[in-house]
Amino acid sequence: MSETTTDGAERRTISLSLNGSPLQVDVYPWITALDLLREQLDLIGTKKGCDHGQCGACTVLLDGRRVNACLTLAVMLDGHQLTTIEGLADGDELHPMQRAFVKNDAFQCGYCTPGQICSAVGLAGEGRIKDASDIRERMSGNLCRCGAYSNILAAIEEALPETAKAVRS
Repeated sequence: MSETTTDGAERRTISLSLNGSPLQVDVYPWITALDLLREQLDLIGTKKGCDHGQCGACTVLLDGRRVNACLTLAVMLDGHQLTTIEGLADGDELHPMQRAFVKNDAFQCGYCTPGQICSAVGLAGEGRIKDASDIRERMSGNLCRCGAYSNILAAIEEALPETAKAVRS
């Protein structure tokens, strides 16, 4: 369904599951998922870093797979399931990956942390990790300006088994 506004631009109505809840929202065809989340839906956990898909700060889970929200058009979300950092916890109970990041002090400024955590959860669902070098390689699209990589690695290694089990069940 589309709606033409007075300025001639068409908005599209999309339906998706956002953090486990059904949602219908009108978007312009050029709006990114990142801008939809932050500017229209006030979900500011997902960060805007480079806005070019190079830093991973905007990583979210689309149907369980990690994607850069800055490179994903909002209209592409129609009929899909989107999970942001806000949707990982179960009420007051943190997701195992979130708990591991806190326990291992896997953040400094915290700006990249939502993208790091979402990427790590997606990574767990991929089921391809054999060792720490695999984690480093597969997380290489998520940059940390503070250099907390050793703690991020420790957190992912700790939470990976429990997260992978939960993702696959």
